[in-house]
Amino acid sequence: MTPTTVIEIGRNALELTLMISAPLFIAALVTGLIISIFQAATQINEATLSFVPKLVVIFITLIVAGPWMITMMTDYMRRLYESIPSVIG
Repeated sequence: MTPTTVIEIGRNALELTLMISAPLFIAALVTGLIISIFQAATQINEATLSFVPKLVVIFITLIVAGPWMITMMTDYMRRLYESIPSVIG
């Protein structure tokens, strides 16, 4: 196993992590922005007000994007296990 192979495996793992986490982060970011605009418009300064909507939106995003996330992870793991003979030998 060469250093180049290790770096490539690590890079692929990081790319997959970013790709899988992106829908959740974007959903939380958009929800937080909308709640912040609502709080600024109504002058409600409650820090816990954004927690429940973010939690609900992330849960819904997991339900919608969950199968895609699992497929991406299982495909990556399958490719990783299939490449073991070429990496070792």
